[in-house]
Amino acid sequence: MTHIKNQMTSVCLYFKVHQPYRLKEYRMKGSDASFSYADDVADEISIHHLADNCYLPANRIIKELINGHKGKFSITFSISGTAIELLQKHRPDVLDSFKIWPIPAM
Repeated sequence: MTHIKNQMTSVCLYFKVHQPYRLKEYRMKGSDASFSYADDVADEISIHHLADNCYLPANRIIKELINGHKGKFSITFSISGTAIELLQKHRPDVLDSFKIWPIPAM
């Protein structure tokens, strides 16, 4: 009978990160040719809220898990272009938190 060693299976989780541009409410009255649908204020508020309450805390936890499991646990992120643009504009520290990951020792 073969004895099975206590081995942990390697796991890699894949996450998609996306943030859409927020749009202003459109009203026919008072609109002219220079009307912009983009709601830059709502974009900024949303990105700051998500950065402080979601992205940064989650990335801290994930980094701890990766370090604690010595390369048997890894993460892959797919970040949309709009998310990158909004984070570059309002919270570049969040983009940095996605970039700085330890290289697992196999």
